[in-house]
Amino acid sequence: MTLFGTAGIRGPVETVSPSLALSVGQAAGESGTTFVVGRDGRETGPALAAAMEAGLESAGADVRRVGRLPTPALAFASRGRRGVMLTASHNPPTDNGIKLFVDGVEYDSDAEALIDEQVGAADPGLASWEEWGRSERADVLGEYRNAVADYVRTQFGSESPLAGLSIAVDCGNGVGALASPQVLDDLGADVVGVNANVDGHFSGRDSKPTPETLTEFSEFLAEGSFDLGLAHDGDADRLVVLEPDGAVVHEDTVLALAAAHYTETSDAADPVVVTTPNASARIDERVRAAGGRVERVRLGALHEGIARERDQASDDTEVVFAAEPWKHIHTSFGGWIDGVASASVVAALVADAGSVATLREPVTERPYRKVSVDCPDRLKADAMARLESALPEAFPEASVDTNYGVRLEFADASWLLVRPSGTEPYIRLYAESDEVDELVAEGRTVIEHAIEAVR
Repeated sequence: MTLFGTAGIRGPVETVSPSLALSVGQAAGESGTTFVVGRDGRETGPALAAAMEAGLESAGADVRRVGRLPTPALAFASRGRRGVMLTASHNPPTDNGIKLFVDGVEYDSDAEALIDEQVGAADPGLASWEEWGRSERADVLGEYRNAVADYVRTQFGSESPLAGLSIAVDCGNGVGALASPQVLDDLGADVVGVNANVDGHFSGRDSKPTPETLTEFSEFLAEGSFDLGLAHDGDADRLVVLEPDGAVVHEDTVLALAAAHYTETSDAADPVVVTTPNASARIDERVRAAGGRVERVRLGALHEGIARERDQASDDTEVVFAAEPWKHIHTSFGGWIDGVASASVVAALVADAGSVATLREPVTERPYRKVSVDCPDRLKADAMARLESALPEAFPEASVDTNYGVRLEFADASWLLVRPSGTEPYIRLYAESDEVDELVAEGRTVIEHAIEAVR
């Protein structure tokens, strides 16, 4: 049985059902442990939460029910204990999901594999009747919002770092509506909320914030007089940043700006930013210019990358930031992906710079493409094995990294990444270059030849 993907368990509620939540709870819980259990605003959340709580308690764990809140707030509440968030993040309202946390960090692959094994076992592992856990209601949302605001104040050395900034924030009818507008207001911004009511049908727009789903919000920004637009997905672990005219700022540019800030403000002699193979070279450029270095880890495993770098660290090394496109871990605040903290930090950077345009001026933005090449799942492994040699042969001038797919980097900061999709019958090609169309065409030809050779 393989339940977990790159972001916990996620899928249609016919699969992510109360019976599955009960089984996962029984597998995860044990006597003497305490879990905080929260959910996003989906209609199926209350039933799944009840089943999860029953599973945990029947395995001997105590439960603190924290209700509806953003995923980063649940992660914050899991410090010093364990946590479960019932969310499908940016998926449609027909889906739901389960994310497990320990001490503010998502379960790693080994811990998830153990849950997988236990869910598939014949014995559900119930505690004896006198050891069943107890549950109680807890309120952590206010504490979390205050913690984010205090963190940003400390970062920027001001009680009101957003004073004078006008922000529109599209919460997408998700649980970000319970945190981001309030934190931004507390930090001094003039805030207008859009789709800022929690609605499990996501009636205002699709839960996933993209240029296409944010069209109405972009028009709202263009017709107004805002300094900045921000948008979240359903559980507020993602952040999209928009210009005052409604144009979406590329996610890698946002990542590069935040990474440069944390590198510049670090006292460490060796500040490190952890990101993923599909992230732009513009991040490397800005981090190097600020005196740091970039290390990469597979998609969906930022916490594993942070742990790896910390294990290898000397006294001079510090992981100052970790991120993949749309999702950021502010390591000096906590070990979880946090779109609410990102919204506040990015807003403070804009306030410092004076405008979004001024803030992004130092970032070199080259054309970017993402292409999917058809490849049956049964051929992916053989095709990728062939591409590990075929791509370097086709691009002999590039440096090569084969840790997470095949990534080629060129002297002019262009790059190309080829990796298999984990969920669909494709091999993905990512490329960034001033001549991106030519680079994509050449890369695609090599991929197609490799797939054909292993049929």
